[in-house]
Parts: sequence; structure tokens; C-alpha cells
Amino acid sequence: MNLKHISLILLIIGYSTSLQAAKPNVLFIAIDDLNDWIGALRGHPQAHTPHLDRLAKRGVLFTRAYCAAPSCNPSRAALMTGVLPSTSGVYHNSHPWRVALPRAVTLPQHFTAHGYWSAGSGKIYHGRYPDPASWQTYFPDQKKNKPVDPLPTTRPVNGIPKTAHFDWGPVSKPASAMGDYKVADWIIGQLEREHEKPFFLACGIYRPHLPWYVPQKYFDLFRESEIQLPATIENDLNDVPAAGVKMAKPQGDHARVSKHKQWKKAVHGYLASIAFADEQVGRVLTALEKSTHADNTIIVLWTDHGWHLGEKEHWRKFTLWERAGRTPVMFVVPKGISGALTQGTRSGMRVDQPVGLIDIYPTLVDLCGLGENKALEGQSLVPLLADPKSKRERPALTTYGRNNHALRTAQWRYIRYADGSEELYDHRKDPNEWDNLAGKPKYAQLKKELARWFPKKNAPSAKESKKKQKSQKK
Repeated sequence: MNLKHISLILLIIGYSTSLQAAKPNVLFIAIDDLNDWIGALRGHPQAHTPHLDRLAKRGVLFTRAYCAAPSCNPSRAALMTGVLPSTSGVYHNSHPWRVALPRAVTLPQHFTAHGYWSAGSGKIYHGRYPDPASWQTYFPDQKKNKPVDPLPTTRPVNGIPKTAHFDWGPVSKPASAMGDYKVADWIIGQLEREHEKPFFLACGIYRPHLPWYVPQKYFDLFRESEIQLPATIENDLNDVPAAGVKMAKPQGDHARVSKHKQWKKAVHGYLASIAFADEQVGRVLTALEKSTHADNTIIVLWTDHGWHLGEKEHWRKFTLWERAGRTPVMFVVPKGISGALTQGTRSGMRVDQPVGLIDIYPTLVDLCGLGENKALEGQSLVPLLADPKSKRERPALTTYGRNNHALRTAQWRYIRYADGSEELYDHRKDPNEWDNLAGKPKYAQLKKELARWFPKKNAPSAKESKKKQKSQKK
């Protein structure tokens, strides 16, 4: 090989490396169980979220973003694979998503295949295991997604017997002892160093997932006597069909919280946990801003679903109502790093059109100019990032269990359960979903028009499919 050939090879290698370096990085921040109780969405007047609000002001806030499923496992599986629960059969936390989708190319796998270093820490997928196939590096390791949290000396703190992790109260340890703090620390360390490849870096914050155990200083941000409870009305479930009441389980958590006079204390615990999570996000954002990657990194922040705190006599997620479905989503794209959005995102822009977490995967692929993944069922949000008034016809879809679906347009929430029963709410007049209009004849045509967006396929549950496979092998 002569000098000319060697020079040509070095030129090609250098050109290839420069192209790879030109690709934008992605900082992918996930928060668990956070509903719209952030200042930017005004979900609760006492929410203390200065860092999330700062991020919303820097980029684009989707004010009507909805999960594919109101449960950790199916929501995260749908987002990370781009496949809807109704297609995969992954409807609940107990459904093994990787068994249902063994050949799925996850979001980080797709980035790795296109020259990225894909790494993560904390809760990105449901359960303890990070899905080793998705990552080149994971902290703490590929079998454990987050460090252990300190616990209160005596539990349950709230005095409700047999609560498991349905508990709230302060811990005596400092913030630095918390698992989320250590996760943020590791992410900060990655942002502070140089990388040979563009990175896809995932930061999974566990709080405000139960139990709401955080250091005392976060509880001290709020006076318990002044805590405001969510807006509710008596007999809210009277016009809800039996399938909806079954999901709400009013004689479960809500009855116990009321009996033990824990409603204000619970809201206090949730607000304190949100404030703690917000601080960890702020630490990561500050590290990025100070790093050499600040001008070449796309930020996307999302939460996996909403959360009830007594609305409709229900606690936790696991319903098809607004409280369980709505989730904060934010994007920041610096100017000049994305061919799909060369001007970057405009500061303080709000998009009010309904979108889904299922749309995040195709959006990042679009922004980073990566190859197509034909399995994706979402739609790129890039047109809305460029212009919040871009036309978008498809409603946001949320599924909980086979054949149970909710559609959300700018005005309407339409729910249809597997047994055919329905709910319909006009959000312009009834944002709390107190008046079910589904039984009124004048809305028959509207329901018919909306119903065309329900999934045509409703796959058997992944758990049932797994059992069937085992029996066939026998």
C-alpha cells in the first residue's frame, strides 16, 4: 500500500468521524408517576418545580401529552419500542414486554445501530432489569436499574395497615443518600467527560413513584395545614359505567386514606417527592449547560403516565381518565444541529394539540436524521416543534387492558370499555370529567366519528400468549 492509498484511507476515516461527531447527542430524561403537578402545567397551585419550569421555558412544552397505557410497564414498553399495547399485547405491569416483542429494536438500540454510544441509569423500563440488549453501559449495572433508597425507621409511616409501598413520610438521610441522587450523579459524570461517539444518554428518575420517602427538607417546602386537596365532588362515580368503577376501586385506597385521615398528608408526600425529583433534574440540566455538549444536545423529558390523588375516588394510575393519562413532555433542540429542525426549538413555546408518548421515538429518529424503523406506530412531532398550529388529525390514544381505550382530542375524551360501555367528557366545559355525556343521543355522531380512531387490532395479552406458547411446547 503506497502513501497515496494511506492518505486516502485516513481522509475517509476522518470524514466518517466528522460526520459521526456532527450528529446531535440526546439527553433522555424520564420521571416516574409524575402527573401535571408542575408549575408550567399549573396542575397543582403549590407544586415546587423551578427546574422543570425552567426547562419548559427553554424549549417546547406539550400541554396535552398522553401515555399509551396508564401503567409503568406497558407505557414504557410502548414508548421504547414504538409499538402500541393493542399491537403487542403488553397491557399490564405483569406482562413481559421483551417476551412479547423479542425482535423489537428499542429506541437506544436504534441509536446504537446508527453509531451512537447508548447508556443509561435509573428507571427507564419497568422492573429492576434495564433490558441489557438496549444499552452498551448501564448504572448501577445491567441487572439493577437504580441504587437502593434509605427507608424510615418505622413503617408504615402513615399508619395505614397492610400498605406495602403505599406510604409517605420523611427519611432521616440527606438527599445524597437517595437512589435518584446517585443516578443523577452518574449522568452528570457522563456529561462532564468527552465522548468519541455521539451519545444517547438516558436518566431515569424514580420519584415521585411510591413510597413517598424523601428527606425532611422537601417536606418543609410545604405547610401541611395549608395543603390544597384536588378538586372533587360527591358521588362522582354515579354516572360512570361498572367497568370504570371497577378500575377506580373506590373501596380500596381511597376508602383507607379517608378512614385514616391521610389525604392531606398523602398530597404533602407527593408534592415533597416531586420537589426532590425536580431538584435532581435541575442538577443534570445544570451539568449539561456547563459542559462542552450544551450546544449539541437535544433534551427530551417525559413521564410515563399521570396519577390520581383522590379524584374520582381513586389513587394511583390504572384508569382511562385524564388524571391517569396526562403527562408532561418537553423538547429542547439547539439551533443548527438537526436537519429536521435547523432553527431549533423556540423558547417558551407551548403545543396544545394532543400527542402521545408513542410519538417520542419517531421524533428523535427524525431530529437526529437516523434510518427509518418501520415498526413504529407513532408520528413525528417535528412539525409541531416547528409550528404549534401544524395540522394533526389523530387523537391521542390510551389503552388499559385489552379492548379498553380512551381517545383525547383538544376538546373531548371518549372512553369505550371492552363490554361496550362508554364515557364522554367535554373538556372545554368539564375539565374535571364530572359529567359523562356518553348516554345523550345528540353525541351519537361525535362518538361514531371518534370511534374510527380506536385500534383495529386488539392483541391477546402478552401473558396469555406466553401461557399458550408453553402449553403448545408441551
